[in-house]
Order: sequence, then structure tokens, then C-alpha cells
Amino acid sequence: MTAAKSDICIWVVGASGGIGAAVVSRWLKEPRARVVAISSQTATTAIGGQSPGLIQVECDYSEQAIERTVSELLDKELLPDYVVLAGGLLHDGAQVAPERQLEQLDRAAMHAVFDANVVVPSLWLRALAKPLRQSARCVVAALSARVGSIGDNSLGGWYSYRSSKAGLNMVLRSAAIELKRRAKGVKLIAFHPGTTDTALSKPFQRSVPAEKLFSPGYVADCLVGLMQSATVDGELSFLDYAGKRIPW
Repeated sequence: MTAAKSDICIWVVGASGGIGAAVVSRWLKEPRARVVAISSQTATTAIGGQSPGLIQVECDYSEQAIERTVSELLDKELLPDYVVLAGGLLHDGAQVAPERQLEQLDRAAMHAVFDANVVVPSLWLRALAKPLRQSARCVVAALSARVGSIGDNSLGGWYSYRSSKAGLNMVLRSAAIELKRRAKGVKLIAFHPGTTDTALSKPFQRSVPAEKLFSPGYVADCLVGLMQSATVDGELSFLDYAGKRIPW
């Protein structure tokens, strides 16, 4: 499917996750939206079924697959106006889990968390660097986390996840500086969704007050609103769901 000139085009990477799927559904409510839902899984019916505005793409997130996916979408004239990098890893129910003590650190688990939370988003930015030079305005938002804030860290623990989100923020910050020169129409956002009722947060919801446990739909509404109102200023904004700035 090729996007008409008056359409807006949105890419959502990690579209089969709880927040990613909600973001896809939210963007599909926009008039003339073409939403490219990119997922490593083939079963993505939960994110919009057969909606005429939905384009579903499978990608295994290897370097070659990311480059190929971007090239194929651009060949179809689907240059994005908005990009959401919604993937990430906190636990896998087996080997990977948040560490409470230094003794729990594990090389393989750390590699897995950093690959999902830092490397994969970085590879998408790499693949998009040149195409985004063609954009008059494109807002790119990546799912970060308040626990990735060094200044806000008063509890410790969660070594791999905290460090990976801090690393993601640094990648985004460096990218914002570079793209300010190379792609002046691009705005980057590091987005903290709050505790969202998804599989990622499920094991850690017990102590979360009901009013602080957000539905994926609510978080998607917040993120889309922030992206639509964002000012292209060449800076990286680290924002929470309410649009409040988070310290680095």
C-alpha cells in the first residue's frame, strides 16, 4: 500500500506489545492515517485486524532485516511523519529478571536487556538517519523509563533495566545533536509511560496504587498527544505520560 500525499504515515516498532498495540489502535483513529505496525511476531490481529489504514510488517530486528524493512517501506513511499519505538525487555519469566542485588547480575541476561532496550532502537535510528533528511517534520518517540534517570534514582536495584534505559537516553541525546545538523525537521522524545497494565509490568503491579496503574489505551492517548503537539527544536525531550520533564 502506498500512502497518498495527504495521508499521515506512522511507524510503530514493537507493535505486538501491550503499549505498541495500543499506540497502533490510537493512531488508526486519526483521519487519513496509514499505520505501519512492525513486529517480530506474525500474529498481530489484536492491533487492528483488517483496518484499511493498517499495514502489518514482520521483522526479526536483525541488522539486515531492519535495513531491508526500512528500504521496502520507503520504496512504497511510506516515509514516516511519526515513529514510535515501543519495544523493550524487563523480564522474560525465566532467565531475565530485575536484579535486586549485585550478586544477581548475569552476563547473558544483561546482554539480552541491553540488546532489546539499547541496540535494537539504535539500529532503527541508524536505518532512518538518511531517509529522515527528506522529512519536513517527523517526531520519533522511544519508550524510555523514569528508572533510567540517574538523578531520580533513590532506590537502586534493577541494574540492567535502569542502565539500559539510561543508555537509550544517551543514544537519543547524541542522535538529537546529530540530526539537528542533518535532518532539521526531526524531533526526538524519550517517553516514560508510567506503570502500564501490560505483561512487562504484571509481576510488579502488587504495590502500585490503582490510580497509578494505567491502561495501555490511556498511555497511547498521552503519547500520541505529546507527539502531535511536539515542537521541532533539535533537542531530546525526556517526558512522562503527563508531559512533565524528567531529570537526566
